[in-house]
Amino acid sequence: MTAVIEVQELHKRYGDKVAVDDVSFRVDEGEIFGILGSNGAGKTTTVECVEGLRRADRGTIRVFGLDPVRDRAELTQRLGVQLQGAHLPEKLRVGEALDLYRSFYRRPADPADLMAALGLDGIRDTRFGKLSGGQQQRLSIALALIGNPRVAVLDELTTGLDPRARRETWRLIEDVRASGVTILLVTHFMDEAERLCDRVAVIDAGRVVAVDTPAALTKRAAADLGVERATLEDAFVALTGETTDVH
Repeated sequence: MTAVIEVQELHKRYGDKVAVDDVSFRVDEGEIFGILGSNGAGKTTTVECVEGLRRADRGTIRVFGLDPVRDRAELTQRLGVQLQGAHLPEKLRVGEALDLYRSFYRRPADPADLMAALGLDGIRDTRFGKLSGGQQQRLSIALALIGNPRVAVLDELTTGLDPRARRETWRLIEDVRASGVTILLVTHFMDEAERLCDRVAVIDAGRVVAVDTPAALTKRAAADLGVERATLEDAFVALTGETTDVH
């Protein structure tokens, strides 16, 4: 497999607090790779370094061979980003948001095609403040894809959504991967990671404690617990000693 993201011994601290402690992993082309951990584990800081939004204190990051800080202008043309808690002006309409973001890229996607694919074509003229949580997340995905990226980073995409909206969002993510986009998914939901991810990196207190497929992690947990079958939550607790928000 061809690696599109390579992270080696990434270290980041804020004052006396070490947020990311020598994290290493790789993301292969075409996969959904999960960064899995509890709130405050270092997930978002890790991906913000990958995106070039934060400068690592030490370590090496390459995305398509590019340095996210030095080559950020070029990287933004290949990397789509959905930021955690991103919020648009309430009066901005769906179509206006896509047209604005489209202007940032050399070879953008067709907004009409993207809206049709993500079920937004019926709300093109709706203001952001009038959108439901699920519609806002669909728009967030559309904005991450408007630049025709080869990789999309999705950070805590389904937090705050009701069960139906979460499952609809999962199907969208699977459709995005099927279109040829590699996905780096940041989540603390075990069921989400188990459903979507080909592999996951489990992060605990800023350190990677495991990188494997969800199936391999649950099989290992079942053997350790002496049970026939385990869940990814069981594996996570065994690896970190922490419980998680599971829906």
